[in-house]
Amino acid sequence: MEAAAAVFDERGYEAATIADILARAGVTKGALYFHFSSKQELAQGVLDEQMAEGGVPPRESKLQELFDVGMVLGHRMRRHPMLSAGARLSLGPDMREIFGGGSVPAWIEVTEQRLAQAKAQGELLPHVEPAEAAWIISAGWAGVQLYSQTLTGRADLEYRVASFYQHLYPSIATPAVLARLDMAADRGDRVVAEIRALELALGEEEEADQAPVRESLAS
Repeated sequence: MEAAAAVFDERGYEAATIADILARAGVTKGALYFHFSSKQELAQGVLDEQMAEGGVPPRESKLQELFDVGMVLGHRMRRHPMLSAGARLSLGPDMREIFGGGSVPAWIEVTEQRLAQAKAQGELLPHVEPAEAAWIISAGWAGVQLYSQTLTGRADLEYRVASFYQHLYPSIATPAVLARLDMAADRGDRVVAEIRALELALGEEEEADQAPVRESLAS
């Protein structure tokens, strides 16, 4: 899927071929078709994988959590073709007919869920409707990344994403919550480092849990 994502990102869905993907992945046609029956199914796998890249540690403030999701996506989109390809497959011309909106509906839903949680705990101004705000935020984020890609090759993406939220959040967040939010442009870097540390700690914990089993088998 990583090879497919790189090819889709570089050439687009229509121009990408199975031969291109096989050459990039260094596998046989049989190996690919063992997992995916068609180019469309492979592209759908890239779209599905996109959602896993946006996970962040839970926060007490759901508006902070939502900001962190946006910044982590911005951080990873500059570095991982999976996310960049997912955006191209979701937002490209004629992609709705093939993928039904790609990952766009899922991102709107994820955003709405966090906004509904934020509203339930008093983080949003009274007039804010989570469903409407989720549509606007998701569309705005997509527009920011498209503009950044067009103008700078996404070199300024994290700065632009942070600026987007800095301008938008005062219209939806209560002043008390707004004052506590960390909306710095380097937030994505710090959250990704936090995620890596948590994954490393979890791996070490699982390794320790498995040690007695391996010792028992060895004996």
